[in-house]
Amino acid sequence: MHHNTLFERHCDTEAETQAFAGKLAAVLDLGALVALTGDLGAGKSTFARAFIRAALADPMAEVPSPTFTLVQTYDRPQGGEIWHADLYRLSDPEDVFELGIDEAFSSSICLIEWPDRMPEEWWSDALELKIEIVGSGARSIVVRGDADRWAGLEAKVKS
Repeated sequence: MHHNTLFERHCDTEAETQAFAGKLAAVLDLGALVALTGDLGAGKSTFARAFIRAALADPMAEVPSPTFTLVQTYDRPQGGEIWHADLYRLSDPEDVFELGIDEAFSSSICLIEWPDRMPEEWWSDALELKIEIVGSGARSIVVRGDADRWAGLEAKVKS
């Protein structure tokens, strides 16, 4: 997937990473596809959980990892849904069609872990967050995407 790097965010602590997820949740709207990439254990689920809790305005919301269900959906207080998918266990790319994620793209906010398990064209319009461990609790998040589609995003999530 060839996305331009839009900006990079360095988070020294898990709390900072969660705060960044919350800022993103506040500015993204329905139709946004967030592709979460990075190694196993980099913190994709942690990021998604913080994003969802912020979007639901409920810091205690139960946000189970979709590792086994593959997809979890949440109703946003202001309308629409958030879909959280973890495609790590998909062995056959065809299986992704049965999940119906592609039908949710335009009407929901979709957070997809391991997006490389789905057809490439599905995430051509995505905001890709590549999360890397850079120290104990510290993360580097490289934000990539189409410069026109995501113009102004960096300014909106400045700390």
